[in-house]
Amino acid sequence: MKKNLLFPLLIVLACTVPAYAGVSVSSPGSGAQVPSPFNLSADAPDCSNQPIAAMGYSLDNSSDTAIVYNASINTQVSAGTGYHVVHVKAWGNQGAVCVTDVALTITPGSAASVIPSYATSVSSIQTLGDWKALFDTGTGSGWANGWMTTTGSPSQGGQAREFVTNYGNYGGERYTALFGDDTSATNFFYDSWVYLTSNAGNIANLEMDMNQTMPNGLTAIFGFQCDGYSSTWDYTKNAGTPWSPNDQWVHSSAYCNPRGWGRYTWHHVQVWYSRDDSGNITYHSVWLDGLQEPINATVNSAFALGWAPALVTNFQMDGLGGGGTATVYLDNITIYRW
Repeated sequence: MKKNLLFPLLIVLACTVPAYAGVSVSSPGSGAQVPSPFNLSADAPDCSNQPIAAMGYSLDNSSDTAIVYNASINTQVSAGTGYHVVHVKAWGNQGAVCVTDVALTITPGSAASVIPSYATSVSSIQTLGDWKALFDTGTGSGWANGWMTTTGSPSQGGQAREFVTNYGNYGGERYTALFGDDTSATNFFYDSWVYLTSNAGNIANLEMDMNQTMPNGLTAIFGFQCDGYSSTWDYTKNAGTPWSPNDQWVHSSAYCNPRGWGRYTWHHVQVWYSRDDSGNITYHSVWLDGLQEPINATVNSAFALGWAPALVTNFQMDGLGGGGTATVYLDNITIYRW
């Protein structure tokens, strides 16, 4: 009987040629309906038989890709309500690119769903007694000064903080308060209410920041603002090094202009961001009056400031034009961390 020599050869080839792996997404499933933020969990054993150098993801047609230098991703992703496609990517160490697309639908959700039950919170930060005011020299050649007081009207809970800024030549005033010293928390949720008056037309930008000293002694700056020049929500990054910093504002694609906010009414501002041990900060989402705008941007924002352990929040008003006065009230400032 004649033997088939080809069949065992095929078996040998199948056993000796490595199988193509690519990107495997375990969550969410294709076609899933999920709230925002949703968990993205994926790994890539290899890409075209190359060891994995990095993975990342992007949403829909966005050119912004969040990258991790690892062979797996396990993160929270924010997206607006409706249909989306998540492009989950892996790069081999020799340049190969592998992509798996997952279609999903975001169902309506609330910002509160982001905060876990075990989170620590500090509330009524606007009532703390150590608020300080300082001219921000980064606003250019202008000038500014400001004063603050607590007030029962307008307020939501009986004690809001009034900020009054006088400025010239586009100057800005920064108001700062220390509210803790936790170095280990890596997720933060900023929650505040903002009230504008008739002179809101003098406001160029409204900035709501948080700073944290990390275990390595560097300071993570979570900079976030409503930019009235570009009409976008902006976030900060350090384009230099912690010891030779180059602090820059980056425009997101999310719309915001403080001069378009209604006067004599309270506006709810909520921002979610997180960091890693090196000070790479991910700005997840911002909510304005309950409307979610995904940011999904990761940048480095670590600075060697020589601080002792501290948690600091900043509120800043930048003036528009040659000179004027702007008045803003903040109430129910709460920052959650976990």
